[in-house]
Amino acid sequence: MKTVLPVIILLLTTAIEACAGGRSVTFFSDGAVVELEAVAVNGIAEIPLPAGTLPNTLRIRPDRGSRIQRVETQKLRPDTKEEKELDALIEQRGRLDDRLNALATREEIFTAAAKSQSGKAPRKTKSNPDPLLSIRQGTDFALTQLETVYTARRTLRQEIRRIDARIASAQKGKKGAQSVARVAVSPKNGRVAARFAVGVPGWTPWYDIRIDNKGGSALLTLYGHVPAFSDGYKIRVSLASIAGAATEATIVPAAAGQSARLAEYRMPVEEERFGDGLFPSFAFMLKNSTGTNLPAGEATFFRAGEYLGTVRFASMSSGRSTMISSGR
Repeated sequence: MKTVLPVIILLLTTAIEACAGGRSVTFFSDGAVVELEAVAVNGIAEIPLPAGTLPNTLRIRPDRGSRIQRVETQKLRPDTKEEKELDALIEQRGRLDDRLNALATREEIFTAAAKSQSGKAPRKTKSNPDPLLSIRQGTDFALTQLETVYTARRTLRQEIRRIDARIASAQKGKKGAQSVARVAVSPKNGRVAARFAVGVPGWTPWYDIRIDNKGGSALLTLYGHVPAFSDGYKIRVSLASIAGAATEATIVPAAAGQSARLAEYRMPVEEERFGDGLFPSFAFMLKNSTGTNLPAGEATFFRAGEYLGTVRFASMSSGRSTMISSGR
């Protein structure tokens, strides 16, 4: 699921003394992992747990010289109307992403249909006395369906921007954590370090696609965009999912509100078509020759270093191909 991430740091600003340099957020493709350190006051260290904290992911370890005696997790306040509305908005945003993915599948189907119709050899039969007319009708139908897909996608993107604005506004009103883990430690000023996962959408994919004058292949760079939030936390981005966090994966530092370069691939390109008119016109078939499934996102396209526009990048399974065109 792809959506604007809740501002996790706002959810973590409770009465906790976090050690400088001991706070970090790592964004994965499907969520985030928060790590922080806390100093006990009168033998109690408090770990704030935001809404969306995944069950059974909280781990707390004592610092050298400290000992954990017990841990109690308490809910700070009941669900409010505002929290329920925010949950509904996030769910609505997820459904819009699902619809975008469905439109991407429809686009692939009708793009293939238009290509199949236009490539047919006319054959006159009793049931098809005018094969050229049938081919034109089939092609026109596929193109009409593609226009419907493009219009629906544009409408969806406008709705997503409105939902994102409402989510951001609702998040500003969320103060403090939903729950808190109270850790009894010794000595009374003991220190602990906590880690937990938050089940929110992770980094947003963005692609940079470049083809040189020779053609035949494209250099595709995958970036992960992270949200802006309060200072004081080290931000990192991982190419893996939370489930795959234990495996070896690329983890790179990132700046708040910026994009981190996660991977770079060289992929074969076929059926290249480029126009020289006033409006950029291009189309090419890109094959995912890597062993990695690539998520859907936006992409910028360059040819011979020249910027030609932004397109929607449909999700690509390993070994599959997709048509990239200026009409998308």
